[in-house]
Amino acid sequence: MLENRIPLEKLTERVYPRVEDERGFYFRDITAIIHSYPFRRLKHKTQVFFSPKNDHICTRIEHVMHVATISVTICKALSLESDLAWAISLAHDLGHTPFGHTGEHIISSLLAGQGGFKHEGYSLRVVDHLINYGRGLNLTYGVRDGIINHCGEVFEQSYRPDFTVKVLSALEGRSAYPSTWEGVAVRASDRIAYLGRDLEDALQLKIIDRKQIPPVVTETLGKSNSDMIDTLVKDVIRYANKNGEIGFSDSIYNAMIVLKDFNYKNIYNSSVLEDFHKFIERVLKTLWEYLSSIFAKYGYEYEKYKEEKTMLASRFSDFLSKMEDFYKNTEKSDKNVVLDYIAGMTDAYALDCISELYLPGKFFYNFYT
Repeated sequence: MLENRIPLEKLTERVYPRVEDERGFYFRDITAIIHSYPFRRLKHKTQVFFSPKNDHICTRIEHVMHVATISVTICKALSLESDLAWAISLAHDLGHTPFGHTGEHIISSLLAGQGGFKHEGYSLRVVDHLINYGRGLNLTYGVRDGIINHCGEVFEQSYRPDFTVKVLSALEGRSAYPSTWEGVAVRASDRIAYLGRDLEDALQLKIIDRKQIPPVVTETLGKSNSDMIDTLVKDVIRYANKNGEIGFSDSIYNAMIVLKDFNYKNIYNSSVLEDFHKFIERVLKTLWEYLSSIFAKYGYEYEKYKEEKTMLASRFSDFLSKMEDFYKNTEKSDKNVVLDYIAGMTDAYALDCISELYLPGKFFYNFYT
């Protein structure tokens, strides 16, 4: 039986004390996450494929729901706290930029002198500070720990919590592990959720052909995404019951690595997505340069943003007015102002802003007279 070693009192501790109610610690976090603006925006953020015409292609909000159902299934089978896994799953990608990992890489390059950008740590920033204009959601430690330590980029065969209480805001990089078995379950579920689904989407969009898929993948994991999820989840449960930790058996793990390598070569690093990267780089760099220039020019003088005659400047000014107290009094720095605004954009909003910047101003003038 898998048991957490950190006391429940610590796992359920909040940044600011509050009286709990009948929902319970973690379900209360679930409701707070679902009602937040960043969670709602996930439905318009890229998972892998940008703005597909096919409504059945996965978006970021579908991905987090897939992770949630998988992690909850694993936790129920292993007698773990499923509400904790559910909450971590729903919030683990709230820090993703527009345009998925492509957007993340581009923004990271823009922040190269400041340590780059990692969505895991930024997701914690979103729930701790940016939601509710500096106040955050006041989530439990167990959920916050699972969010920042969910890293879906490293494919270990097995996982164990580190069972230490960490200063989460001080964590950098992706080397730390969650403090709970539930957080570890989410970390494994993230990989289970996207490998088969990304393959399925690439097949629908005809980026790859089914004949290209290595035989060991279809023979070991299954021919469809649902088959793969079923195989992987059952393997995790069997492995945990046998070995006392969450992981994958040798044959399943080896097939997963083959699938991962196939996806990276033929999907994530395909010429189709490479062309997309160049386009999105122009979009994000233009927005970054424009917002940086007007913030340097006007600062917190909100009325002056009207001189730009753009809705983007007006909305950015509104964002600043709501966040000014946080930047000046809590963070005592405004170096992340532009980052916070752009990273919170949906794909569609970012493109609308670009269109507005390049259309003649007369089409928008009446908004400001």
